[in-house]
Amino acid sequence: MRILGLCGSLRSGSLNAAVLRSAAELTLPPRELVVDPGLGRLPFFDADVEMTALPGIVAELRAAVGAADGLLIVTPEYAHGTSGVLKNALEWLVGGGEIGGKPVALASASPAVTGGDRARAWLAETLTVMGAQVIPQDLRIPQATLKIADGRVTDEPTRAALAALLDDLVAAVVEAREADGSFAS
Repeated sequence: MRILGLCGSLRSGSLNAAVLRSAAELTLPPRELVVDPGLGRLPFFDADVEMTALPGIVAELRAAVGAADGLLIVTPEYAHGTSGVLKNALEWLVGGGEIGGKPVALASASPAVTGGDRARAWLAETLTVMGAQVIPQDLRIPQATLKIADGRVTDEPTRAALAALLDDLVAAVVEAREADGSFAS
């Protein structure tokens, strides 16, 4: 089972990137969590470009989303929403349809006590409109600077909550496979 991890932050010391790295460490075979190398590589969305000459990097993102069994999206919160880089990536994904029906789990880490609640809510609504199957379980990590160090989640209860979110995502993938008859033992 392949999960694709997307991070909405480009910062080298990103708390959200640390959450995604920790999720990858917690994912054990036969499951695999592949972290996208960075949404900052994508050009700004342009419908004219999408219709005439899809950039190769966009085609790669669409193929990665299409090949994934599920997605884990980790987002920072900026101005009560998600980041521009993540919004841009979603705009490129709308026209391809690869995200339709795909189980998606959401997480956010923030130094604030809200833990990125508004960004996750915004993202859940946008993904639902795009046809993704956003699972009801999510993870908010408030006061994340106290729970993340050296690029990893170090707080054990938060690591356990992240592992539980991954299990919930895997269960949603299995349920989706069974519903469409593509589940293979």
